[in-house]
Amino acid sequence: MAVDMRVPTVRKQISLPESRFNTDSKHLVVPGDVITSDTGFMRGHGTYMDDEKLTASVAGEVERVNKLICVRPLKTRFNGEVGDVVVGRITEVQQKRWKVETNSRLDSVLLLSSVNLPGGELFKAEVQSVFSDGALSLHTRSLKYGKLGQGVLVQVSPSLVKRQKTHFHNLPCGASIILGNNGFIWLYPTPGQQDEEAGGYYTSLEPVLLSDREVISRLRNCLLALAAHKVLLYDTSVLYCYESSLSHQIKDILKPETMDDIVMETRQRLLDQEG
Repeated sequence: MAVDMRVPTVRKQISLPESRFNTDSKHLVVPGDVITSDTGFMRGHGTYMDDEKLTASVAGEVERVNKLICVRPLKTRFNGEVGDVVVGRITEVQQKRWKVETNSRLDSVLLLSSVNLPGGELFKAEVQSVFSDGALSLHTRSLKYGKLGQGVLVQVSPSLVKRQKTHFHNLPCGASIILGNNGFIWLYPTPGQQDEEAGGYYTSLEPVLLSDREVISRLRNCLLALAAHKVLLYDTSVLYCYESSLSHQIKDILKPETMDDIVMETRQRLLDQEG
C-alpha cells in the first residue's frame, strides 16, 4: 500500500513588506463591537444603532464612504448588484421562470423571456435587477451569456472575487476562466476559433485533450490555494499562481507546505507589479 510521507524542508525565503499585509491598518470588527458613537454618520449594511452608538452586526472590515459606514463581511453569501456576472445552476423549472442557485441567500430567478439558452443546467448570466427581498433577477439576452460547455466549476467565497470591467479571460496558458461575482468560477479549454461574443459556450463535445485537462486541473488547484490564503482572485493573480506552480506536480499543489510556497511567491510577484 502506497503511503504519502512528507518531511520538513528548507523553504525559500521571500520578504514581504509588513505594511502591505498588516491587518492593523484595517478596522476589523466582530458582532457587538462599537464602531463609533458619533451621530453624524449614516448606518449602512452590517451595522445597527444601540444606545445611539453605531454597532457591528457581522464580523468583517469597516468601510467608510463619506458619511456612510458599513461592515463588509469576511465570509458571506453573494449579495448581487445590477450588472454582476454570475455562474449559476438551474435547480427548478417552473411555468414562466427557472429557479437558479447562485450562492445567494435566496434562489435567483431567470424569466423565460430573458433566456438565450440552448439547454443545460450550468450557465452564465448577468444580474438584471434585485427584488425587494434580495432575490436576483437574471438575464442571458447577450450572446456572451448562456449555457456552459465542457469545463470545471470551482466554488469560493464571493468576497474573494475582485470586481473588474470584464470577468471573462483567455489565459495564455491555454485555458479560459469566467470569474463569477457570486464565487462560482468556471474553467474551460480555450477554443481554437472563438467568437468574441460566445463567452464560455461552444458546442464541441469532442474529448478534451490531456494537455488541456492538465492545465485546467492545475488552475483549479491554484484557485483553491489562493482562496485558502484569502488572496483576491482575478486574472493576474491566477496567472501568477499558475506560473509559480509549474515547478510542482499538480497533485502536490494543495499540500500545505507546497501551497504556502506557491502563494507566497504569487504575493511577491503581485507586490512587484504594483511597485
